[in-house]
Amino acid sequence: MAFERDSLTEAEIKKFQELSRLAKGDIITMTTLAASGHPGGSISSLDIYLVLFSFAELKSRQRDRIIISHGHTSPGVYSALARLGYLPHDEVIAFFRKGGSPFEGHVVKGIPFIDWSTGNLGQGLSAGCGFAIASKIKKIDNHIYVTMGDGEQQKGQISEARRFAKKYGLNNITVIIDYNNLQISGNIYNVMPQNIAENYLSDGWDVIEINGHNYNEIYLALKKARHTNNPTCILAKTIMGFGIGFMEHKEKYHGSPLNTNEYKEAVSILSIEDRLDYYREIRKGRWSFIPTRPDEATGEIDTGKPRIYTLDDKVDNRTAFGNALKDLADLNIQNGKHICVFDCDLAGSVKTNDFAKAYPDHFFQGGIQEHNTATIAGAASTTGILCFFADFGVFGIEETFNQHRLNDINGTNLKLILTHLGLDVGQDGKTHQCINYIGLAKNLYHFRTIIPCDPNQVDRVTRFIAKTKGNFILGTGRSRWDIILKENGSIFFDEAYEFVYGKMDIIRDGDDGAIITYGAMVQKAIQIRERLLKKGKTLMIVNMACVDEIDEDVMKKALKLPAIITYEDHNIRTGIAPFLALYLLKQHYKGRFESFGVKNYGVSGDSEEAYKYEGLDVETVCEKIIELLM
Repeated sequence: MAFERDSLTEAEIKKFQELSRLAKGDIITMTTLAASGHPGGSISSLDIYLVLFSFAELKSRQRDRIIISHGHTSPGVYSALARLGYLPHDEVIAFFRKGGSPFEGHVVKGIPFIDWSTGNLGQGLSAGCGFAIASKIKKIDNHIYVTMGDGEQQKGQISEARRFAKKYGLNNITVIIDYNNLQISGNIYNVMPQNIAENYLSDGWDVIEINGHNYNEIYLALKKARHTNNPTCILAKTIMGFGIGFMEHKEKYHGSPLNTNEYKEAVSILSIEDRLDYYREIRKGRWSFIPTRPDEATGEIDTGKPRIYTLDDKVDNRTAFGNALKDLADLNIQNGKHICVFDCDLAGSVKTNDFAKAYPDHFFQGGIQEHNTATIAGAASTTGILCFFADFGVFGIEETFNQHRLNDINGTNLKLILTHLGLDVGQDGKTHQCINYIGLAKNLYHFRTIIPCDPNQVDRVTRFIAKTKGNFILGTGRSRWDIILKENGSIFFDEAYEFVYGKMDIIRDGDDGAIITYGAMVQKAIQIRERLLKKGKTLMIVNMACVDEIDEDVMKKALKLPAIITYEDHNIRTGIAPFLALYLLKQHYKGRFESFGVKNYGVSGDSEEAYKYEGLDVETVCEKIIELLM
């Protein structure tokens, strides 16, 4: 049991003092050897790490979780874990910041007991809230620890996370702040004044202030925090470079390693051996430690029977998502599987409100705090819970790109649902017209983006991403679009249709060219084709719902045609146009290639007005295609 004794013994305190002395030597040696790193803050956080890793419950299946939010203190983490026997000591020092080494400059998931790769300050507490929520849902009696820096408290996302933790009663989370009063540019109060204790207190947290180099005070504070009714913040007053006189209270050593002369002076002060040459030789070799990242699987999700919508149903794509989500919840939550939905004050618009009413304990209203919510949803998704985060496009990915980048680095299993995409947002105007989502998502190596073209395809895609591991973006748009029909008037995505990731759909065949499109523009492409039929021209209409993937079978047919056209209400520079243009170039395509897309920020007006201003209305595109084909 963690923190079961009333206090530390004198023998334990002496043991920690010795471990700290040796670990400080490790910190300055690895950073000097690598000629980079953050020795000062690593030393000020070190005593916290030694106590935390010694007494937290780390070995059971329902172990405590630890997030090192100020990931630049990795030398302190590595040295503490090595001295406690969890990492190979010589390798930690020799291979710190060496290319390909697991001992990176900022802590990464896969190091023992490190549950989140960090580096971008301000996101760690949100990740901690994600793990804390997961433990509450799964009824796991563990504790979540988030270590942080004091300068980091300037980040706004931390305020968002504090409020969320209090709202949802996350008394299973404890923040420990290394309060050394210094950051890169100097004293934290000169760089950006803040009232750290008061901020936590005003948001309803308990606050404990301690000496961050007093092992018994650290132990007792961590013990007390496990038995409160509120989330707890421990303010640990520390000294930058503690124990090495010339480093103490000097911001210079926040992010700068010691030079050779400084190193020799420091090892003399610590009474340790100068082993730089020894580790330089080891550094020429290879490490043996292999990190592991065992995320929990969600288990097999029952996707149920797809719904089939007809023209009479008058259902929009986002409602089709909401209906499928509710179906999934009914089939799985009641059978012991966990599905969570995260919202930012838009449940009615993103159509998660039916889920929220039916499963309030699995629905989390983050308020207008998108950065925090994106990280919480990502972290929770690694714990075996199927997590959906639904939001408007401009908030769900444009505003939170960095959070999703860190989610991606951490190998999350997040289902990101984006509504209100492209010019279809209409009257809300350019600030709300998300025209960059494909381009942004392409920068996330492990996110897959799917933009279905009607409610029936949305239903299948929702069920597909629920059962498929990995990060997915599902774009639904805003307005109601007609059900896609075959030329004979029957439903295109009917009972026989199965969504296969990467497959393009030939909605209509043709001989004079192909329009490749997706989402809202599929309907318009069909209308364009019908107009051109009157001119004696037939166009193939291709639905490219998986906007990052080439379907070779379909493209073999398109490559035989004299013209290929892309049509999208997305930034023309970053949508499917450049992706397909590169593909056609590699295929030595000899025909004509034309792109229709958004070339500037849109106007505020109804959707058709917005399309017309960008030259994407049916009439304008028809005229230009006729010119192209003549």
